[in-house]
Amino acid sequence: MPKKLAVVLFNLGGPRTADDVQPFLKNLFRDKAIIRAPLPVRFVLARMISKSRASVAKKNYAMMDAGGGSPLLAETEAQSAALHAELVKEFAARGEEIDLKIFIGMRYWHPFTEDAAADVKAWGPDEVVLLPLYPQFSTTTTGSSLEAWQKVYKGPSKALCCYPFQMEFMDAVVERIHEAHAEAGKPEDVTLLLSAHGLPEKIIEAGDPYQWQCTTLANMIAAQVPMDWDVKLCYQSRVGRLKWIGPDTESEVKAAAKAKRNILIAPIAFVSEHIETLVELGEEYRLVAEQENAPSYTRVKTVGTHPEFIAGLAREVIDTMKMKGAMRSCMDSRLCPHDHKGCPLKGGARKSGKKVVYDAV
Repeated sequence: MPKKLAVVLFNLGGPRTADDVQPFLKNLFRDKAIIRAPLPVRFVLARMISKSRASVAKKNYAMMDAGGGSPLLAETEAQSAALHAELVKEFAARGEEIDLKIFIGMRYWHPFTEDAAADVKAWGPDEVVLLPLYPQFSTTTTGSSLEAWQKVYKGPSKALCCYPFQMEFMDAVVERIHEAHAEAGKPEDVTLLLSAHGLPEKIIEAGDPYQWQCTTLANMIAAQVPMDWDVKLCYQSRVGRLKWIGPDTESEVKAAAKAKRNILIAPIAFVSEHIETLVELGEEYRLVAEQENAPSYTRVKTVGTHPEFIAGLAREVIDTMKMKGAMRSCMDSRLCPHDHKGCPLKGGARKSGKKVVYDAV
C-alpha cells in the first residue's frame, strides 16, 4: 500500500460574498495574535472594528470582480492543484508510490483550519505536512494558524515555519518584477517598492521575526535587479491608532512620484492575489501616484502559480517529510537571530568570528 500523505496549506482566508465581510473581519480582529488584549475586551473590540470597517471593506471587495468577496480561495485552490501535480511528478521521478491529498486551512473564513484538521483526521494519512502560504514567519500569521491546528489535531505532523530566502521563491518574485518592468515599457529612473503587510511595533518589539525576515529578503532581491534602481522596503495595510513599523507604503509612493520616478510596486509577503494586492496596491496607491504626477506606476503580480514557486514548495514538502523533528525552515535550521524570541525554532543565528552560524534545530 502506498504511503498516504496529507499536505495542509495555511492561509488567511477571505469572505466569499459581501454578506461574509463583517463576520470575516470579526473573526480576524478577535484573534489574540492580532489584538493582544484579554478575551472580553478583544471580543468587544472585534465587534466594534468589524462593524465600523465593513462598509468600506465591502466597497473594496466589490472592486475585485469576485462576487463581492475575495479571490483568495480560488487562488489557493489553483496553487493546491499546481502543487499536487508537481509533487506527483517529483515522487514518480524518485520511484516512490504515494497517495497524496492536499487540504486548505484558512484562518478566518471557510474552509477554516479546524475544518481542514477534521478532514485530515477522517482521511487517516500516514504523514501530515503543514505548509504556510506566508513566506515570512510571524506570530500573527503562521504562528496563529499553527496554534489553531494544534488545538484540534492531536496526531503527529511536521511543519515548515518559513521560506523567505528560498531561491525558487525569490527567483519567482524577481521574474515577476522583470515582467512588470517590461509591461511598463522598460522605463529608466525606476523606484522599486517592495511592499509587505505591516505590523504594530509592539509585536516586533516582543520578538516577532517578521520584520527582520522582510528586511533581509528585500536586500537579497535588491541584489538581483539593476543597480541603478532605487529599491525600498515599505509596509502597507495599517489599521488603528497603534504605532506600526515603517516606512509606510503610501509615503514611499508619494516620495517616488514627487521625485518623478517610474514606480514598480511588488508584494513580497503575499503569494496570492487578494484585497491587499489588487485593491490596495493595484488601485489605492495607483491613485496616490497619479495625484502626485508619477511618470508611471506598475503593480507587480504575486507569484501565484509561477512554476519556480510551486517547484520550491514541492521541494520544501519533501525536505520536511525527511526531517527528524517537528518543524524546520527553508534552511533546515533556525534563520532568525537569538533576540527574535517569537521564532518557533530552537537554536538561532550567532556570530563566530566574522561569520554568522546557524545552530541546529
